[in-house]
Amino acid sequence: MKSSPGFPRVFLSSLKALGSAALLCLLSGCGGKKDTKAPDAPGTYKITATVGMIADIVRNVAGDHGNVTGIIGEGIDPHLYKPTAPDVKALQAADVIFYNGLMLEGKMSDILVRTARSGKPVFAVTEEIQNDSDYVMSDEAQHFDPHVWMDVSGWIRAVAVVEKALSEYDPDHSEDYKTNATSYREELAKLDAYAKTAIGSIPEAQRVLVTAHDAFNYMARAYGLEVRGIQGVSTESEAGVKDIEDLVTFLVESKIPAVFVETSVSDKNIRALIEGCNAKGHKVVIGGELFSDAMGTTGTYEGTYIGMIDHNVTTITRALGGTAPAKGLNETLSH
Repeated sequence: MKSSPGFPRVFLSSLKALGSAALLCLLSGCGGKKDTKAPDAPGTYKITATVGMIADIVRNVAGDHGNVTGIIGEGIDPHLYKPTAPDVKALQAADVIFYNGLMLEGKMSDILVRTARSGKPVFAVTEEIQNDSDYVMSDEAQHFDPHVWMDVSGWIRAVAVVEKALSEYDPDHSEDYKTNATSYREELAKLDAYAKTAIGSIPEAQRVLVTAHDAFNYMARAYGLEVRGIQGVSTESEAGVKDIEDLVTFLVESKIPAVFVETSVSDKNIRALIEGCNAKGHKVVIGGELFSDAMGTTGTYEGTYIGMIDHNVTTITRALGGTAPAKGLNETLSH
């Protein structure tokens, strides 16, 4: 995994296939001619977000002024998700739309393009980092890694995009959005500091995170982990027998004690790793279930972005021999 040198060729080809002018406009946070008319009354305008992590940012920044709907729910893989008729209606009914960008919502791109062309405000929360070649990561085939939320400092930059977008759409409440965003960023800064301290307590030789797919590269870079995913950046890629065999050899030789499953990805390949290690006399356990492309159950602490990352950091730290409180940063984790 490496930082991306601008826009990869594969991505540029996708732009042409989907209508480059429209999608480029999407990526810069515009949608043809924007309708910047403010809502008639507080709380009456509708916001739709593609994934839960984005919806949670928007709820924190919008406060009581917007009604937020998330399309892709808990335990669902956005890489493979195909929009339904209700999803299209939710996008059509929205006054403002937020999506991740970096090709996370590949199968929704056509709908997002059409929606942007209609004049609706459509924003990519990663727009502040998309041209930052020192930050954005890509794989060997130069596909973008969209999992920015795994680095809290990167997700803090997404909060600024939401704040700006809502202030432009609803300038009468811009001070509220500024206040809400500032407060939320303070909470995220505490989470970021916790992640650094907790993961930093793992013995250096054991700071290796093995998961089903490459969703944790931003986390690895930010907090000093080595990450090994069986599949690539997208779960659309397939893991081969050699991929699993190579990882088994690595786990055995490095004496890694635990591997992790993900809530939105099948555990089939992880189970194969464990069986392979057992066959070579090295016991590996499942260190826990991590949230990768989706948050926890709605209405729970883990169903918020802060709870999601707190759960991941705490689970990883404790399974790999580090020190972290059993109930996490805020003593709120349910597991």
